[in-house]
Amino acid sequence: MIERERYCGFFLSQQQPDGGFAGRQGGSDPYYTAFALRAIALLGEPDSKFSERVASYLLEQTKRSVGVIDTISLIFAASLLETWSGIPVFLTFSEDWISATLKSFGRLKRPDGGYAKTDEGHASSTYQTFLIALAHELLEKPLPDPRTASEFILRQQRDEGGFVEIGAMRRSGTNPTAAAIGVLRVLEPQVGQELLSPAIKESVARFLAGIVSDEGGYRANTQIPFADLLSTYTALQTLCDLGYWSRVDSQAVERWIESLQDPAGGFRAAAWDEETDVEYSFYGIASQGLLLTTNN
Repeated sequence: MIERERYCGFFLSQQQPDGGFAGRQGGSDPYYTAFALRAIALLGEPDSKFSERVASYLLEQTKRSVGVIDTISLIFAASLLETWSGIPVFLTFSEDWISATLKSFGRLKRPDGGYAKTDEGHASSTYQTFLIALAHELLEKPLPDPRTASEFILRQQRDEGGFVEIGAMRRSGTNPTAAAIGVLRVLEPQVGQELLSPAIKESVARFLAGIVSDEGGYRANTQIPFADLLSTYTALQTLCDLGYWSRVDSQAVERWIESLQDPAGGFRAAAWDEETDVEYSFYGIASQGLLLTTNN
């Protein structure tokens, strides 16, 4: 059961004086700010003062030099904030910033159709390709050559049914699999054809069924013995998106998620973790939200 007031209290307590949100290391960060906004959006709309403070922080970050992940986080956060608050965040992003951002994405494109994590990186990343495709969609800018991007993603699937993060890998992972399904769903309308065939959906569902831990949550891959909230959330979201929710043992996973709750409203990453943070607390309430809405 989602306790909105307590959870909202936790996230709001993490907001910094500059309007952003911090991770465990302290100091506002676009990455954690995006997770906090996603969580608060699930829990209910905040007041206008809160929204204005976050908008001010996001706009300030566009004046700074930040990495690709932080840039993508800014786009996600701005889109979400604009949707629920009506504050025209995107309209105040300069065209020069948007143009420079798209050029920085373009430098990460590799001949196989995917996107690398850094300018110097040679290997395309499933997760990075997903993030950049989604960022293009939010900016309403077509992804250059979506067909080769989809072909790259499809080559990332392995015989066990899941997907890998980098082509050289042989063992599938929960989170690369979720990213692969996410990007294929984004790209389907752009390429004008079905990318997620029934066979792919079934093989992914079968892979995810094999990584449930004895605790009830989902593991990052078959070699890791314990579950974590990131893998659990991405597995649940993927199974929901693919129409395979019936494969989820809802009671077992709900008990495991509840075991990670902190009295103050946050969530720990896994049984071994001793701290809560904004990112994993989002995974906790998002997973609970899926359990609540999908089971009813």
